[in-house]
Amino acid sequence: MRVKVGEKYVGDGGPFYTVAEIGSNFDGSYERAKKLIYLAKKAGADAVKFQCFTPDKIVSREGFEGLKMGFQAKWSKPVFEVYKDAEFPREWNKGLFDYCKQIGITYFSTPYDYEAADLLDSLGIPAFKIGSGDITWLDFLSYVAKKGKPVILGTGASTMQEIREAVHAIKSSGNEQLILLQCVTNYPASFDDANIRAMVKLKEAFTVPVGYSDHTPGDIVALGTLALGGCMIEKHFTDDKNRHGPDHPFAMDFSDFKKMVDDVRLLEKALGTEKKELYNEEKETVILQRRCVRAAKDIAVGIKISQDMLTVLRPAPEGSLPPKLAEHLVGRKSAIFLKKGEIITLDMVK
Repeated sequence: MRVKVGEKYVGDGGPFYTVAEIGSNFDGSYERAKKLIYLAKKAGADAVKFQCFTPDKIVSREGFEGLKMGFQAKWSKPVFEVYKDAEFPREWNKGLFDYCKQIGITYFSTPYDYEAADLLDSLGIPAFKIGSGDITWLDFLSYVAKKGKPVILGTGASTMQEIREAVHAIKSSGNEQLILLQCVTNYPASFDDANIRAMVKLKEAFTVPVGYSDHTPGDIVALGTLALGGCMIEKHFTDDKNRHGPDHPFAMDFSDFKKMVDDVRLLEKALGTEKKELYNEEKETVILQRRCVRAAKDIAVGIKISQDMLTVLRPAPEGSLPPKLAEHLVGRKSAIFLKKGEIITLDMVK
C-alpha cells in the first residue's frame, strides 16, 4: 500500500515522510514564512504545510463569544481574533509554492473551504491534507477527493464510524489515494493518550497507508510510528518556541526536527528487512563466539575415541566440526596424534 506524493512514493517500501507543519508560526510575515521553509528543508523535512482559511469560513464569531475550553482556554484573545491573527494571506501561496520548488521541498496547505481547495489545486500542490476537524464534513471531503490528488486525512477526536464515513466519501468519489493519520487533537497532546497502535488498526481496517499527526513533545511518537509500520509524521515547526502565538510552545524547533529526521533515518536502517541471514559484520564473530569440537586431552594414534575425550570450546575456525557432529567421532579411532585443545575433524579419525 503506497501513494505517490509529488515525486515520492509514501507507504510500504518507501522512505518515511516528514512534514513540518508551519501553521500559524509565520506570525504574519511572508519573509518569516520563507525562513521557516528554508529551515525545514535544512532540517531534512520532505514537506512544509500551511493552513488556508479565512476566519469567517472556519469559525463562528457569535458561536465562540464567551466560549473557551480545551486547548483554547489558554488563549488571551477571543477565539475569532486568534484565527484572524493566524490567517495566511491567500496571495502568498503562489510565491511560497514556487520558493519550495526552487529549494526542493514539497508545499502543502490545508484547505478549510471550497475556494481554498480550488486555489491550491490550481497551484499544482501534489496532495491535500485535511485536518481532523473537518472529518465529518463529508461533502467537502468528496469535493476535494474529486480533484484526483492524494488525500491525507487527520483522524483526531473521531470514532471509527466517523472515519469509516469519511473514507467512504473519499473513495466513492473515485479517489483511492488516501493516507490516514492517527492524531490526538490537543495542543500539546499527552503520551498517555498517544495510542500509536490505533494507527495499526486504521491500516488493517481501511487498507491504506497510515501515519501520525503528532502534538506530543520530541520524536518518541515519530519513531514509534515508523516502527509500527507508519509512513508519515507531521509535526508543528518553529524557529523559536518562546515566540508569542498559539502554536509555538509545542512545536519542534530546527534542532528538534533535525534530530527527529536523523533518528528516523537511523531507525529505518536498523529496521532493515524481514530477511534473516548472516550479515557481513558478523562473519568474524561466528569464528570468535561459536564452539567447535576439540580434544579434551592428548589422544594417541589408534585410540578409540570416547565422549570424555571430547570438548566443545570457542573459537570455531572455518572447517571445524560443530558440536552437533561430535557424536560422529565417538567410537572411531584417531588417525593421527591429537593434542589437547586441538580441533578434531572427521578426516582425523578412521
